[in-house]
Amino acid sequence: MLRARIARSLSRHYPPGRRAIVSVTPLNSAEQHGHLPSSQSPITSTLHFFNSVTSGGTQIPTYRVLDGIGNIIEGANVPQIDRDFARKMHANMVLLPTMDNLLYNIQRQGKISFYVGLPYGEEATIIGTAAALAPDDEVLGQYREMGVLLWRGWGIDSAMAQCFGNHEDKSSKGRQVPVHWGSKELHVHTVSSPLATQIPQAAGVAYALQRDPERRGRNCAAVYFGEGAASEGDFHAGMLFASTLPSPTLFIARNNGFAISTPAAEQYFGDGIAARGAGYGMDTIRVDGNDVLAVLSATREARRRCIEGGRGVLLEAMTYRVGHHSTSDDSFAYRPRQEVEDRKRIDNPIARFRLFLHAQGWWSDEEESALKDRLKMEVMASFRKAEQVKRHELKELFTDVYAGQEPVSLKEQREELTALIRKYGGVWEPWTAELKKYKDGGKSLTGDE
Repeated sequence: MLRARIARSLSRHYPPGRRAIVSVTPLNSAEQHGHLPSSQSPITSTLHFFNSVTSGGTQIPTYRVLDGIGNIIEGANVPQIDRDFARKMHANMVLLPTMDNLLYNIQRQGKISFYVGLPYGEEATIIGTAAALAPDDEVLGQYREMGVLLWRGWGIDSAMAQCFGNHEDKSSKGRQVPVHWGSKELHVHTVSSPLATQIPQAAGVAYALQRDPERRGRNCAAVYFGEGAASEGDFHAGMLFASTLPSPTLFIARNNGFAISTPAAEQYFGDGIAARGAGYGMDTIRVDGNDVLAVLSATREARRRCIEGGRGVLLEAMTYRVGHHSTSDDSFAYRPRQEVEDRKRIDNPIARFRLFLHAQGWWSDEEESALKDRLKMEVMASFRKAEQVKRHELKELFTDVYAGQEPVSLKEQREELTALIRKYGGVWEPWTAELKKYKDGGKSLTGDE
């Protein structure tokens, strides 16, 4: 085909009857038939199927810096960190299971309505990514990412206020279920329960950043989700958006082995979530999610590529969910208890990083003991405080929903509740007891002094 094109071209330059002697250099075998007209895909005569994005059908490699006992593996480059930064990361990692244990137990006691476990076993993934992001990067979480808020200075008291829904809850004024974290000031968008809805939203947020002259080339939108959420259509919608309409979206997949009770082996047949990145033309990396230094290094580079390229980047963190999915779940019904205990012992992200700190001379056993004692006291004190704080004024139930003119339906609901409070609020014990939990006792609706 190429020879015919050359001959036709030469016929336009040489008069009829004159013969041209042409030497043609053979093409590479992969390109000897040329390309499709509208792409760079070489034409081949070999019937060949493939099911892997790597050569030879091997699995995508997993990036690691520290081995299971905290030693730097051969050839690894340790990310640039100093002593104080490393100690802060460790303290935040230790704080997460401390809070997790208490919040899980107080839900069982009926003090809060519901609770989805913090990343017990996934501390390195959450803190490593949080530490690599800029403080004003937009974050859209799933529900296990409270560690990002804590890293940015949200505080234990804010977390407790949100779980109790009291009037110190600034993120939702007590109108959201526990673990629907959020903070406008810290650039963390409020969590919502429907699975994977935050993924296309993040692509839209990143597109807005790209259109903002003050934030273009400076910030990205980071979105967290589990491997189970990656089975939702919203995952593909978000990936497609970020790859075709340039938007600096950093997709962080926490592959912790389970989508509630469904193991990863039953969620997909391909090579995890990372294999999907190449299909959308995205820079992609798989990282050991229990190695906080590997997560930190990979996220820093992923963020750089995301912002400089203005397109989506996918990071898959391979980790393990040690805790139950939520207080509605008993994970020992679908996995052996011994499996969990083994993973806690041999692949503990906190222990791995602590051993690294010991080797650097940045931490000691005495400091570890003091840290755990201090965090337990701080968490317990915050819980006791939040338990005593009343809820927001009852009128807040109807605010912040609609901008502009109030819909008739909302007005009717407020008037109906006001009438019921006036009828039962002072005489029927269930109503009087419930109204006492509010800061105003319901008077902000009735107008009573």
